Amino acid sequence: MAQVQMMFPADFLWGTATSSYQVEGNNENSDWWMWEQADGRILHNQKSGLACNWWADAEADLDRAAEMGNNAHRLSLEWSRIEPEPGRIDKAALARYREILTAVHNRGMEPMVTLHHFSNPLWLVEKGDFNSGIVVDYFQRYVTAVVQALGDLIPKWITINEPMVYVTARYLTGAFPAPQKTGWPAAMEATRNLLRCHAAAYHIIKEAYPAAAVSVAKNFPIFLGKRNAVDRWWAGRLDKLFNQLWMGAMVDGRLRWPLGRGKIKGLAGTFDFVGVNYYSRYYVKFPPPDGFIEQDWGPEAIVSDGNYGEVYPAGLFQVINRVRKYGKPIYITENGLPDEDDDLRPYFLLTHLREIWRAISFNYPVMGYYHWSLVDNFEWDRGWTQRFGLIGLDVATQERTWRDSGRLYAEICFGNCISSEMAEKYAPQLMETMFPG
Repeated sequence: MAQVQMMFPADFLWGTATSSYQVEGNNENSDWWMWEQADGRILHNQKSGLACNWWADAEADLDRAAEMGNNAHRLSLEWSRIEPEPGRIDKAALARYREILTAVHNRGMEPMVTLHHFSNPLWLVEKGDFNSGIVVDYFQRYVTAVVQALGDLIPKWITINEPMVYVTARYLTGAFPAPQKTGWPAAMEATRNLLRCHAAAYHIIKEAYPAAAVSVAKNFPIFLGKRNAVDRWWAGRLDKLFNQLWMGAMVDGRLRWPLGRGKIKGLAGTFDFVGVNYYSRYYVKFPPPDGFIEQDWGPEAIVSDGNYGEVYPAGLFQVINRVRKYGKPIYITENGLPDEDDDLRPYFLLTHLREIWRAISFNYPVMGYYHWSLVDNFEWDRGWTQRFGLIGLDVATQERTWRDSGRLYAEICFGNCISSEMAEKYAPQLMETMFPG
């Protein structure tokens, strides 16, 4: 058959994503560093250690991203490096971040920068964490220092990464470092303060750089109750709590159940694009057996390493179709799966990108894609057991190995398309369904 190509717009952004704590290494001022030292908190008691050694040599992996054809990269800054003690801004840390951001630009990539990606300074935890209203003042101080030192290099900003994941894992399930207060009231208070922090950061950035694009990276899981009406009701409640609660507040500034009532000053309209993190669909049942979701995948489901999640490409189109109502540009700020032997990732890439191409074909404003992740990194409470990288990492030697999916992504980025030739080469099982005839 003749080669079939699904072309993307000429200005489409092809990127990868990383986060500071997961790649930089030896971040001893972070709450995560202290948390992971105790037995039983990280799977197999693994440690982040040197991680991917980005603090010393991010440039080497940025070279690999450029070699992969990326024209964008999403990375985060580490609050605990920039402000290791309350009120003390570390100029050397800001200078290092300036070097890294300059390296991104010099390699022909546009940076998207996240201000808070799950990790906090130890001193913040001691002062009440996000349960204390004073956190807004602290966050403003941190953001102001970053904007003054680095703002000229950052066209796109993420204030908070996956706020509802952070709240759930930190205050409700115990998977993340525990603050002084946990439980439902603490989680709701933290959510309100995260919204206030986002609004404050948005206005600080826009006042200094009006042309900058600012948003959050919001994880949009698909919740499916498939046994009965009660399960479907529960799936709807989870969707409201996890997806609609935060987005609705950013639209009009209003708090909704169970956050309480009233409005947050300056919150309405504080997003210039929709940042979509999408990974999986979850089957839920009520009452939930443990936590919020039931990972009882059906026999037909394709499931990634460690029972992480179902590979469900159609869900990405569903999310894009859902968020287009906000009338904003859409960026897929994270999308990936743990797959150490790389037998699923080529299939995952091509099928999920097909859903993005489909959305663009309907004139939905999807402007870019950031694959999670460039290189294997420290996956929080899962340690090194989940390998998300297009490039593999030997933690002991720091040796990198390109996976076939990394080579595939390079062909996609350079060709600005997905094609039947790529499928035949990297995921031949797709030929009958994706490129029949």
